[in-house]
Amino acid sequence: MEKTGGEKVIPSAEHSVNEMVAIQHDIAEEHVPLLPSVGRVLSPPPDIRVKWNDITLSKEQIYLNEYWLPGHTRHIVGATSYKGGGSGDAAYESHNHPIDNDETWTDTLRPGDLVSAYPQAGGQLFLIENRVVKL
Repeated sequence: MEKTGGEKVIPSAEHSVNEMVAIQHDIAEEHVPLLPSVGRVLSPPPDIRVKWNDITLSKEQIYLNEYWLPGHTRHIVGATSYKGGGSGDAAYESHNHPIDNDETWTDTLRPGDLVSAYPQAGGQLFLIENRVVKL
């Protein structure tokens, strides 16, 4: 601090503590986690729009779980469950079938669907991950 004549003045302890508390408060405010909440789909992917807290989020503001993209393909590897036929013939004894193929999913979000909306740092981008329902 300076007096009007240019001479330096040592700030009071109260002033220093107030400054320190203000700085700590500002730092804490920057790190308050943004909690997930519910949004409502206005238009489906790929040009998705979601209504969230009276704000319309556009696709440029959204990270979307790729599962919700129409035509999403994933590779499935595994086997069917063991199952047998009822005739007693050896050809129908308990067996399974291998699975090793691509599956294209047609699930997508529709207008009116409720979704989980996770604000990201700064609240300018949002992660839309799941469709949710109100019981």
